[in-house]
Amino acid sequence: MKKFDWLFLSILLALFIPFILSKPLFQFYDSFNSNHGMLTSFIKFAVLATMGEMIALRIRKGVYNEPGFGIAPRAVVWGLIGLTIKLAFVVFSTGVPIFMEYLGVKEAVSAIKGNFTLLKLLTSFCISATMNIIFAPVMMTFHKITDIHISNHYGSLGCLVKRINLAGILKTINWEVMGNFVFLRTIPLFWIPAHTITFLLPPDFQVLFAALLGIALGLILAVAGLKGRT
Repeated sequence: MKKFDWLFLSILLALFIPFILSKPLFQFYDSFNSNHGMLTSFIKFAVLATMGEMIALRIRKGVYNEPGFGIAPRAVVWGLIGLTIKLAFVVFSTGVPIFMEYLGVKEAVSAIKGNFTLLKLLTSFCISATMNIIFAPVMMTFHKITDIHISNHYGSLGCLVKRINLAGILKTINWEVMGNFVFLRTIPLFWIPAHTITFLLPPDFQVLFAALLGIALGLILAVAGLKGRT
């Protein structure tokens, strides 16, 4: 590992260790997260998912940043995506158990709120599968579009207020990699199992765990990048 790798790891650990070691700090986080869920979702994804993309760049090119990469606009976009993910968590974790009961699976609503049982595991899986099949492809495509848009404007923060050339960008996406790898492999083999675990957690920790998965997303993006321009 190089000097900047140790520095990056130190920054990552510094984001979490204080909350683990300090009970008052953790209680502050828990209270703030409960009262300002959307704001904390923005912050979590802006920081952690952006760090995931920096890891992806490190794997591809050996650096955590480069001219035109645009850490600042990427952080803003990830923060906005974090808001939609929080929305999706609330909608699907509420609606799917109700729909399961409509289909005849009794007590699915109470199961997802209670302690671990096989029914809670089944309900968590159904929430995760439904969310990732319906929401994840749209979110991942939107992220790819904004990723290319940022690159086209050389990482400038001003790109956030410029019109996205949607038709032009859609033509440049490698849909073979996007479809066959990102959608058809990572969603069923990684994201559905990972988010099944997510929905087994208490609600206040779900978005934090999902944001931590943003680091895993960085690795997935790195692999996709090595497979070709996506």
